[in-house]
Amino acid sequence: MEKNLLMAEEKYNKLLSILQEMGRIVVAFSGGVDSTFLLFAAKQAVGEKALGVTLRSGVVPRRDLDEGAAFCEQHNIRHEYLDFDELAVPGFAENPPDRCYICKKTLFTKLLAVAAREQAVLCEGSNMDDLGDYRPGLRALRELAVRSPLQEAGLTKAEIRLLSHKLGLPTWAKPASACLASRFAYGEKITASKMLAVDEAEQLLFDLGFTQFRVRVHGEAERSLLARIEVLPEELAKALQAELREEIITKFKGFGFAYVTLDLLGYRTGSMNEVLKQTK
Repeated sequence: MEKNLLMAEEKYNKLLSILQEMGRIVVAFSGGVDSTFLLFAAKQAVGEKALGVTLRSGVVPRRDLDEGAAFCEQHNIRHEYLDFDELAVPGFAENPPDRCYICKKTLFTKLLAVAAREQAVLCEGSNMDDLGDYRPGLRALRELAVRSPLQEAGLTKAEIRLLSHKLGLPTWAKPASACLASRFAYGEKITASKMLAVDEAEQLLFDLGFTQFRVRVHGEAERSLLARIEVLPEELAKALQAELREEIITKFKGFGFAYVTLDLLGYRTGSMNEVLKQTK
């Protein structure tokens, strides 16, 4: 454990050096584990020359917006919002396999305009582990020359959590998060009402005490949507407890889901990409 911490601290010092060389920094700040860690490091490295910019749109869970704003206020970090209508981006709502590329290309072009205003370098929070899964959004970042300092410093997710804990960041044990658009099977149309249903459903699971979860959506028609709930394998039994089960079913139907299912494989990242891998 001590060896792991020493290695992580060496990488953190490298990260601070990378950020200091930038001079002025704009961080695409979602409020998740990685971007919170990066924004904190940017504040340490360049002080008031660091700015966190949070996307305010239908794909961002409400609790992430609230937690991100509270973090910036607590640490006296400059922070602003960027209003963004992803459904207005051509091709996004149709939800093709490269949806993330389509969205990020447009979004980060807008963020680059903010960075130009600030005369700053635009950074985002991808870490070394993000290089393993199918992530078309990374191609957009490369094309736009957006910096990924956590990758440049060689930091993994585990090291980021370890350092976040040492630094006292509230996100050190925060469950992994992703935009709400990732909850929909490829090819199924994304709408504002569907994303709201997912946000409300996942907020319920959070309020019920589940630690890591996703509500995946299958189905085109608004009135026949199927919710596929993923929770940690060790929490499957909890989801099946009679009282909780009834509450989940009743409230999910109120959110607009006609069918409510529990995935026996449990939570895993990128489960919507499993179909893509089978067809290759």
